[in-house]
Amino acid sequence: MSSDTPAGRRFRVFGRRRSAPSRMRRRVGAATRMLAALALAGGVYTAFTPTASAEDDRTLSTAAQEGKALFDNSCITCHGRDAQGVEGRGPSLVGVGSAAVEFQVGTGRMPMARQEAQAEEKPPQFDEAQTKQLGQYIQELGGGPQIPAGELTENLESNPEALAAGGELFRINCTSCHGFGGGGGALSSGKYAPSLHDATEQEIYAAMLTGPQNMPVFGDNELSPEEKRELITYITVQIQDDKDPGGIFNLGRYGPVTEGLAIFVVGITILVFAALWIAGKS
Repeated sequence: MSSDTPAGRRFRVFGRRRSAPSRMRRRVGAATRMLAALALAGGVYTAFTPTASAEDDRTLSTAAQEGKALFDNSCITCHGRDAQGVEGRGPSLVGVGSAAVEFQVGTGRMPMARQEAQAEEKPPQFDEAQTKQLGQYIQELGGGPQIPAGELTENLESNPEALAAGGELFRINCTSCHGFGGGGGALSSGKYAPSLHDATEQEIYAAMLTGPQNMPVFGDNELSPEEKRELITYITVQIQDDKDPGGIFNLGRYGPVTEGLAIFVVGITILVFAALWIAGKS
């Protein structure tokens, strides 16, 4: 049959019409296979990756639940829901650990009364039990450093060298900011290193673990737990017990400035009276 005849032309038209559904079926089939592959990949990802709903469904201990209630009443304004932080108000607390909470809340630095260069130490708004509940909530929320259980100082009867070792560690790592006598000192931008005279063992250990304000973090790679205990032993025994190896006139233990001023004033006074006495005798 000639392709130029009417029958041939109808055959070509009918042939094209019959081929159209097959192309459509191929396209639909390809799209179906792609959607199935995407659904399979999404299912595998969901099965092996923690999701936000999984985080929301986590089970908190009783202490953490109490801490969450305290957090939602007193901390959520600045640190946000689930401690994710609020820009311009407060940082995220996920991963800071209970040690940071126990230091900041236990010393009254948090909650802050207003935004300042440095959080001031003040009477705490939460008691010890509530502070530990807040810390437990943050710990279960994102983990982080914790204050170890047990003694945080060395027994000098069984380890008499701990005091000398702690003093060496203190002079190397702490005196540049806190001073040789632990009286504290000024830093840049309106910040300062606080006095250590009233700091507890738990506060010192937590500060070393978390590095509040301008203080660096002293993890176990920088100072081992034993070295931390030796350092705390030196602070609590040598500094806080007011044992001055240089004598009883410590002049506040603020360093060479006050000592130099005292020597200058006393020395000038003695020289003036000596000069007047010599002049009166001559």
